[in-house]
Amino acid sequence: MSTLYNQDNIASIIQLNHYLTKKFLSMRISVLIISLIITITACRHNYSEILEINGLTMGTTYSIKIKTDNGYADKKRIRSDIEDILSGINQSMSTYTKESELSIINFSKTSDWQSVSKDLFTIIDDANKISIKTEGAFDITIGPLVNLWGFGPDKVENKIPSDQIIESVKENTGFQKILLDKLNKKILKSNPNLYMDLSGIAKGFAVNKIALYLDKKGFKNYLIEIGGELMGKGRNKDKEIWQIGIENPNSNSDTIRHIVQLKNMAMATSGNYKKYFEKDGIRYSHTINPVTGKPIKHKLASVTVLDYSATNADALATAFMVLGPEKALLLANSLKIPIYLIIKNDEYFEEKYNDYFAPFIFN
Repeated sequence: MSTLYNQDNIASIIQLNHYLTKKFLSMRISVLIISLIITITACRHNYSEILEINGLTMGTTYSIKIKTDNGYADKKRIRSDIEDILSGINQSMSTYTKESELSIINFSKTSDWQSVSKDLFTIIDDANKISIKTEGAFDITIGPLVNLWGFGPDKVENKIPSDQIIESVKENTGFQKILLDKLNKKILKSNPNLYMDLSGIAKGFAVNKIALYLDKKGFKNYLIEIGGELMGKGRNKDKEIWQIGIENPNSNSDTIRHIVQLKNMAMATSGNYKKYFEKDGIRYSHTINPVTGKPIKHKLASVTVLDYSATNADALATAFMVLGPEKALLLANSLKIPIYLIIKNDEYFEEKYNDYFAPFIFN
């Protein structure tokens, strides 16, 4: 049985701090997971509590809060099952593990059909659907271009490649070169040198996978967070919808600009302020446009997306970051996707959000 707590009105806050620019290090965008939890109410031995499970996965952290009915849940078994789910995803989709299913496909220089697991097929299929919707702004084959600019795992020197080299590398990229056999769960690389990287969608997929597990276990109230990708279902201990706070980027203090309610929704945030290099006074972002093969140049600092699927939210946040504020808003509106943008101007940060995002703002 999990440990019972008897404090009243304890607030559990997970703060994900992002430093927007070198000049504005003191201005932070934070996603705060706000949930007033652990208030024990007893009535004829019937009570509820928040079961919390934390750990490491995919090079980041995860946190899961589950409101248990009647105060009982097998924490050890639930933790073990969740660890198995995350381990399975990592073993299937990691590019850092040479023995992973994805790595084996990446290093196989063949254009034959290859059988893959259900999970790997599903996430690649989902990725291609987002690629089509965003006209290539999201592309899981972009890895060679990221490496070319010095932002990949190969740790090469940051340098500015020529247009000729960029076009040459682009020949080995392109989501259109991934063919799928849905009936037999097989994939084919029309270019044998194609290299797939699922880092822009895998955390969202993992959130969905854990949510499905909790649903099957009969849990109706929970909050899942993996590396900043979120899914909230039901209500917290105080019977309130799970709330996410977004800090005011124009304030030096940790003041909250908006509180967003996650009512059976997923939330993902992507930013353009952590990784970059400067050369000859020009700043080059780590966010590469798959279409041009070059770093983005617009002033979008951060984008937050809401969707019923964490997989979709994760990938769309990346795509909108590539597109920039104007195109992102247009596409989000056409897809009816709630979107919140923070744009860096010369002296301040400007926020924009569409009509689909507005109903989720609590304050």
